Amino acid sequence: MDADVVRLVELLRGHETAGRGWAGADREGVLVEISDLGTRTRENVVVRDTDGVIQAWGSVHDRAAGRMLYVHVVARDIDHRIAGACSRVLFAWAEGQAREVGAARGLAVQQIDTGAFADDPRQHAWLAGAGFDRVRSWWQMSRPVTPAESGLVPDPERWEKNGVLFRAVGSADDGMPDEADLRSVHEVLEGAFTDHFNSREETFAEFVHRLRQDPGHRWDHWWLAEIVDAGAPVAAGALVATESISDDGPNGSYVDYLGVLSNARGRGVAKGLLHTVIADAAARDRNRVGLEVDADSPTGADGLYTSMGWTTSYMTQSWHKDVPVEAPGADA
Repeated sequence: MDADVVRLVELLRGHETAGRGWAGADREGVLVEISDLGTRTRENVVVRDTDGVIQAWGSVHDRAAGRMLYVHVVARDIDHRIAGACSRVLFAWAEGQAREVGAARGLAVQQIDTGAFADDPRQHAWLAGAGFDRVRSWWQMSRPVTPAESGLVPDPERWEKNGVLFRAVGSADDGMPDEADLRSVHEVLEGAFTDHFNSREETFAEFVHRLRQDPGHRWDHWWLAEIVDAGAPVAAGALVATESISDDGPNGSYVDYLGVLSNARGRGVAKGLLHTVIADAAARDRNRVGLEVDADSPTGADGLYTSMGWTTSYMTQSWHKDVPVEAPGADA
C-alpha cells in the first residue's frame, strides 16, 4: 500500500508539472482519494505495466446528486501509444462508474465532471476524443499577505461594521463547532450558489463529511456574516477556508467557499469576509491567500478580487460528459 501511495503521488505530481509547470500533490491529498475514509464516496482503479508499476490512475467521487467528479492521470514518461491505451481504459471505467453511481441515486443521466489545466493539450485531446465538452474556465488566484495586515479587521474572531457582524463559528461544550452555526454556513452557501454554474444540492451531512476530508480542514477557518441591525441576527454570508501546506516556506490559507445571500448585497459582506480571512492568515504568519474564480461568470466577481490584490497564477478548465445510466443495448 505504501509503495502504491508513493507512486500515485509521483504520477499526480508529474501530471501537475506538465500542466502548470509545478507540482503540489502530496501523500495526504492522495490518501483522501484512496483511504477508507475517502472510499465511502469514492472508487479507484489503477493500470499497471508488466513489471507491476502503476502507469495510470482513475478516481471517481460521488460529489452530489447528478455530479460525479473524476480524476484521470496517466504517466508522462511512457510511449504515447501505451499512454493512449491507458487513457481509454480509464474513460471506459469511469463511464461504468457513472452508470453505477447514477443508478444508486435513481437518475436517468449521470454527469462526469473532470478538470484539466489550461496548458495541457494532451489531456484536452483525450477528453475531447472521449466525448467530453469543455464547459468552463477558472482563474486560480493568489494574494500575498504581509504581517501588518493582521490589523485589517479588529479581530478575525469577531468584529462588526455597518450593522454586519463577522464571526468565527462558535464552539459547543465538547469543543466541537456549534452545529447550528455549521448548518447556517451550509444553508448560506446552498442559497448563495443556487443559480451558479453546475450547482447541485448537497445535504448537510454530505457537505460536512466532504470538507472534513480535506487535509487542510480547520474548524477555526469557518466564518459567518450576520445582519444585526434589524432585530435578531440573520445569516447573510459565509466563508470556509483551509490551510495550504507548503514544502518550503510559510503555509498559506485558501478560500474554498465564499457566499453572500441577496439580503446582504451591497453591504460589504464579501469584502468583510475576505478582509477577515486575510487578517487571520497574517495573524497565523502565513504568506498568501488563494482562491478560485469562475472566468466565464457574467457577474464580474473577479473585479472585487483584483481590486483587493489577487492575481491569476494559472488557469484550469471543467470538462463534462453526460452518461445515460442505462447502458446502450440494455433491456428496457
